[in-house]
Amino acid sequence: MKKTILLSTLLISSSFSFDFKSLASDISKNIQKNETISTKSSLDNTTISSGLKEALKKGVEFATTELGKENGYLNNLNVKIPLPQNLQSIENIVRKAGGDKIVDDLINSMNKAASDAAIKTTSIFLNSIEKMSLEDANKILNGGDDAATQYFKKDTTSSLKELIKPIIQETLKNNSVAQYYDSFNSFYKNNASGLLNSSTTLGIGKKLGFDLSNNSEDLDDFVTTKAIDGLFYMIGEKEAAIRANPIEQTSSILKEVFGK
Repeated sequence: MKKTILLSTLLISSSFSFDFKSLASDISKNIQKNETISTKSSLDNTTISSGLKEALKKGVEFATTELGKENGYLNNLNVKIPLPQNLQSIENIVRKAGGDKIVDDLINSMNKAASDAAIKTTSIFLNSIEKMSLEDANKILNGGDDAATQYFKKDTTSSLKELIKPIIQETLKNNSVAQYYDSFNSFYKNNASGLLNSSTTLGIGKKLGFDLSNNSEDLDDFVTTKAIDGLFYMIGEKEAAIRANPIEQTSSILKEVFGK
Protein backbone atom coordinates (compact mmCIF):
# COMPACT_ATOMS: atom_id res chain seq x y z
CA MET A 1 0.00 0.00 0.00
CA LYS A 2 2.79 2.39 0.95
CA LYS A 3 4.61 1.57 -2.27
CA THR A 4 1.45 2.33 -4.28
CA ILE A 5 0.98 5.68 -2.53
CA LEU A 6 4.64 6.57 -3.01
CA LEU A 7 4.51 5.66 -6.71
CA SER A 8 1.35 7.70 -7.21
CA THR A 9 2.91 10.68 -5.48
CA LEU A 10 6.00 10.50 -7.70
CA LEU A 11 3.88 10.24 -10.84
CA ILE A 12 1.75 13.24 -9.85
CA SER A 13 4.84 15.22 -8.91
CA SER A 14 6.56 14.30 -12.17
CA SER A 15 3.44 15.14 -14.21
CA PHE A 16 3.04 18.49 -12.45
CA SER A 17 6.71 19.28 -13.02
CA PHE A 18 6.41 18.47 -16.74
CA ASP A 19 3.26 20.54 -17.16
CA PHE A 20 4.77 23.45 -15.27
CA LYS A 21 7.85 23.46 -17.49
CA SER A 22 5.66 23.30 -20.57
CA LEU A 23 3.49 26.12 -19.29
CA ALA A 24 6.53 28.23 -18.44
CA SER A 25 7.88 27.68 -21.94
CA ASP A 26 4.57 28.73 -23.52
CA ILE A 27 4.41 31.84 -21.34
CA SER A 28 7.96 32.76 -22.32
CA LYS A 29 7.16 32.37 -26.01
CA ASN A 30 4.02 34.47 -25.66
CA ILE A 31 5.94 37.19 -23.85
CA GLN A 32 8.54 37.28 -26.62
CA LYS A 33 5.81 37.32 -29.25
CA ASN A 34 3.95 40.15 -27.50
CA GLU A 35 7.17 42.12 -27.15
CA THR A 36 7.75 41.77 -30.90
CA ILE A 37 4.22 42.85 -31.68
CA SER A 38 4.52 45.73 -29.25
CA THR A 39 7.77 46.84 -30.87
CA LYS A 40 6.22 46.87 -34.33
CA SER A 41 3.01 48.53 -33.18
CA SER A 42 4.99 51.22 -31.35
CA LEU A 43 5.71 52.81 -34.73
CA ASP A 44 2.95 55.17 -35.76
CA ASN A 45 1.48 54.99 -39.24
CA THR A 46 3.19 58.16 -40.39
CA THR A 47 6.61 56.79 -39.46
CA ILE A 48 5.92 53.45 -41.14
CA SER A 49 4.68 55.14 -44.31
CA SER A 50 7.54 57.65 -44.46
CA GLY A 51 10.21 55.02 -43.83
CA LEU A 52 8.80 52.65 -46.37
CA LYS A 53 8.45 55.32 -49.03
CA GLU A 54 12.05 56.38 -48.50
CA ALA A 55 13.20 52.78 -48.88
CA LEU A 56 11.20 52.37 -52.07
CA LYS A 57 12.54 55.60 -53.52
CA LYS A 58 16.05 54.34 -52.86
CA GLY A 59 15.17 51.09 -54.61
CA VAL A 60 13.81 52.93 -57.64
CA GLU A 61 16.79 55.28 -57.79
CA PHE A 62 19.15 52.32 -57.59
CA ALA A 63 17.35 50.34 -60.29
CA THR A 64 16.85 53.13 -62.80
CA THR A 65 20.36 54.56 -62.32
CA GLU A 66 22.17 51.22 -62.57
CA LEU A 67 20.18 49.95 -65.52
CA GLY A 68 20.13 53.34 -67.20
CA LYS A 69 23.92 53.40 -67.42
CA GLU A 70 25.66 52.49 -70.64
CA ASN A 71 25.48 48.69 -70.86
CA GLY A 72 23.44 48.65 -67.65
CA TYR A 73 21.47 45.63 -68.80
CA LEU A 74 24.13 44.11 -71.01
CA ASN A 75 26.77 43.83 -68.25
CA ASN A 76 24.38 42.55 -65.56
CA LEU A 77 23.88 38.81 -65.96
CA ASN A 78 20.80 38.92 -63.72
CA VAL A 79 18.86 41.17 -66.10
CA LYS A 80 20.69 40.88 -69.44
CA ILE A 81 18.18 40.45 -72.24
CA PRO A 82 18.83 37.31 -74.29
CA LEU A 83 17.63 36.48 -77.76
CA PRO A 84 13.93 35.68 -78.04
CA GLN A 85 13.07 32.03 -77.64
CA ASN A 86 12.55 31.46 -81.35
CA LEU A 87 16.14 32.59 -81.99
CA GLN A 88 17.81 31.03 -78.95
CA SER A 89 17.25 27.60 -80.48
CA ILE A 90 19.65 28.37 -83.31
CA GLU A 91 22.04 30.87 -81.68
CA ASN A 92 24.82 28.32 -81.29
CA ILE A 93 24.36 27.15 -84.85
CA VAL A 94 24.70 30.69 -86.19
CA ARG A 95 27.79 31.30 -84.04
CA LYS A 96 29.42 28.07 -85.18
CA ALA A 97 28.83 29.11 -88.76
CA GLY A 98 30.73 32.37 -88.15
CA GLY A 99 27.83 34.62 -87.22
CA ASP A 100 29.11 35.86 -83.84
CA LYS A 101 28.92 39.52 -84.82
CA ILE A 102 25.36 39.22 -86.10
CA VAL A 103 24.22 37.58 -82.85
CA ASP A 104 26.10 40.07 -80.67
CA ASP A 105 24.81 43.08 -82.62
CA LEU A 106 21.23 41.94 -82.09
CA ILE A 107 21.71 41.26 -78.36
CA ASN A 108 23.56 44.55 -77.82
CA SER A 109 20.86 46.56 -79.56
CA MET A 110 18.09 45.03 -77.45
CA ASN A 111 19.92 45.71 -74.20
CA LYS A 112 20.81 49.26 -75.25
CA ALA A 113 17.15 49.95 -75.92
CA ALA A 114 16.23 48.74 -72.43
CA SER A 115 18.90 50.97 -70.83
CA ASP A 116 17.69 53.98 -72.78
CA ALA A 117 14.19 53.40 -71.44
CA ALA A 118 15.06 52.56 -67.83
CA ILE A 119 16.06 56.00 -66.62
CA LYS A 120 12.82 57.47 -67.98
CA THR A 121 10.61 55.25 -65.82
CA THR A 122 11.45 56.96 -62.52
CA SER A 123 8.35 59.19 -62.52
CA ILE A 124 5.97 56.22 -62.83
CA PHE A 125 7.47 54.53 -59.79
CA LEU A 126 7.52 57.75 -57.77
CA ASN A 127 3.85 58.42 -58.56
CA SER A 128 3.03 54.90 -57.40
CA ILE A 129 4.91 55.48 -54.15
CA GLU A 130 3.19 58.81 -53.43
CA LYS A 131 -0.32 57.39 -53.83
CA MET A 132 0.44 54.36 -51.64
CA SER A 133 -2.10 53.95 -48.83
CA LEU A 134 -1.31 53.22 -45.19
CA GLU A 135 -2.81 49.77 -45.67
CA ASP A 136 -0.46 49.17 -48.60
CA ALA A 137 2.48 50.39 -46.52
CA ASN A 138 1.71 48.06 -43.63
CA LYS A 139 1.28 45.09 -45.95
CA ILE A 140 4.61 45.79 -47.58
CA LEU A 141 6.42 46.35 -44.28
CA ASN A 142 5.15 43.09 -42.82
CA GLY A 143 5.40 41.14 -46.06
CA GLY A 144 8.25 39.18 -47.59
CA ASP A 145 11.49 40.58 -48.94
CA ASP A 146 9.87 41.30 -52.29
CA ALA A 147 6.54 42.67 -51.00
CA ALA A 148 7.22 46.12 -52.42
CA THR A 149 8.25 44.67 -55.76
CA GLN A 150 4.99 42.74 -55.93
CA TYR A 151 3.10 45.96 -55.15
CA PHE A 152 4.90 47.72 -57.99
CA LYS A 153 4.16 44.88 -60.39
CA LYS A 154 0.47 45.17 -59.62
CA ASP A 155 0.34 48.96 -59.68
CA THR A 156 2.79 50.02 -62.39
CA THR A 157 3.16 47.30 -65.03
CA SER A 158 0.49 48.70 -67.32
CA SER A 159 1.85 52.26 -67.10
CA LEU A 160 5.42 51.05 -67.56
CA LYS A 161 4.52 49.17 -70.73
CA GLU A 162 2.74 52.24 -72.08
CA LEU A 163 5.78 54.42 -71.40
CA ILE A 164 8.57 52.01 -72.27
CA LYS A 165 7.35 50.42 -75.48
CA PRO A 166 7.56 53.58 -77.64
CA ILE A 167 11.07 54.26 -76.27
CA ILE A 168 12.07 50.69 -77.04
CA GLN A 169 10.64 50.95 -80.54
CA GLU A 170 12.44 54.21 -81.24
CA THR A 171 15.77 52.98 -79.87
CA LEU A 172 15.55 49.70 -81.75
CA LYS A 173 14.76 51.66 -84.90
CA ASN A 174 17.70 54.02 -84.39
CA ASN A 175 19.99 51.07 -83.79
CA SER A 176 18.80 49.29 -86.92
CA VAL A 177 17.58 46.32 -84.91
CA ALA A 178 15.19 45.31 -87.67
CA GLN A 179 18.22 45.03 -89.93
CA TYR A 180 20.07 42.93 -87.33
CA TYR A 181 17.03 40.73 -86.93
CA ASP A 182 16.70 40.23 -90.66
CA SER A 183 20.44 39.65 -90.93
CA PHE A 184 20.25 36.95 -88.27
CA ASN A 185 17.45 35.15 -90.11
CA SER A 186 19.14 35.55 -93.48
CA PHE A 187 22.50 34.36 -92.18
CA TYR A 188 20.93 31.27 -90.71
CA LYS A 189 19.02 30.41 -93.87
CA ASN A 190 21.99 30.98 -96.17
CA ASN A 191 24.95 29.87 -94.05
CA ALA A 192 24.05 27.96 -90.88
CA SER A 193 21.10 25.73 -91.60
CA GLY A 194 23.35 23.17 -93.27
CA LEU A 195 24.85 22.38 -89.86
CA LEU A 196 21.57 20.69 -89.05
CA ASN A 197 21.91 18.50 -92.16
CA SER A 198 18.63 19.97 -93.35
CA SER A 199 17.47 22.17 -96.18
CA THR A 200 17.33 25.93 -95.77
CA THR A 201 13.57 26.12 -95.79
CA LEU A 202 11.70 27.76 -92.94
CA GLY A 203 9.35 24.79 -92.78
CA ILE A 204 12.15 22.57 -91.49
CA GLY A 205 13.02 25.14 -88.84
CA LYS A 206 9.45 25.33 -87.62
CA LYS A 207 9.29 21.57 -87.23
CA LEU A 208 12.40 21.73 -85.07
CA GLY A 209 10.86 24.32 -82.77
CA PHE A 210 12.09 27.68 -84.05
CA ASP A 211 9.98 29.95 -86.19
CA LEU A 212 12.00 32.56 -88.06
CA SER A 213 8.96 34.13 -89.66
CA ASN A 214 8.31 36.38 -86.64
CA ASN A 215 9.07 39.97 -87.50
CA SER A 216 10.80 42.68 -85.53
CA GLU A 217 7.49 43.98 -84.14
CA ASP A 218 7.41 40.90 -81.90
CA LEU A 219 10.83 41.97 -80.68
CA ASP A 220 9.39 45.26 -79.37
CA ASP A 221 7.09 43.44 -76.96
CA PHE A 222 9.81 40.99 -75.96
CA VAL A 223 12.35 43.70 -75.10
CA THR A 224 9.71 45.82 -73.33
CA THR A 225 8.73 42.91 -71.06
CA LYS A 226 12.34 42.02 -70.31
CA ALA A 227 13.22 45.65 -69.57
CA ILE A 228 10.40 45.86 -67.01
CA ASP A 229 11.38 42.52 -65.48
CA GLY A 230 14.91 43.88 -65.02
CA LEU A 231 13.65 46.98 -63.21
CA PHE A 232 11.54 44.90 -60.83
CA TYR A 233 14.46 42.59 -60.17
CA MET A 234 16.80 45.44 -59.22
CA ILE A 235 14.20 47.13 -57.01
CA GLY A 236 13.65 43.81 -55.26
CA GLU A 237 17.38 43.41 -54.66
CA LYS A 238 17.58 46.82 -53.01
CA GLU A 239 14.44 46.21 -50.97
CA ALA A 240 15.79 42.95 -49.57
CA ALA A 241 19.13 44.59 -48.77
CA ILE A 242 17.49 47.44 -46.83
CA ARG A 243 15.40 44.99 -44.84
CA ALA A 244 18.30 42.72 -43.94
CA ASN A 245 21.46 44.83 -43.86
CA PRO A 246 21.93 47.67 -41.33
CA ILE A 247 24.57 49.19 -43.64
CA GLU A 248 21.82 49.78 -46.21
CA GLN A 249 19.66 51.59 -43.63
CA THR A 250 21.34 54.89 -44.34
CA SER A 251 18.97 57.27 -42.55
CA SER A 252 17.45 57.47 -39.07
CA ILE A 253 13.96 56.68 -40.31
CA LEU A 254 15.14 53.62 -42.24
CA LYS A 255 16.88 52.38 -39.10
CA GLU A 256 13.72 53.02 -37.07
CA VAL A 257 11.41 51.18 -39.45
CA PHE A 258 13.62 48.35 -40.69
CA GLY A 259 16.22 48.05 -37.96
CA LYS A 260 13.97 46.35 -35.41
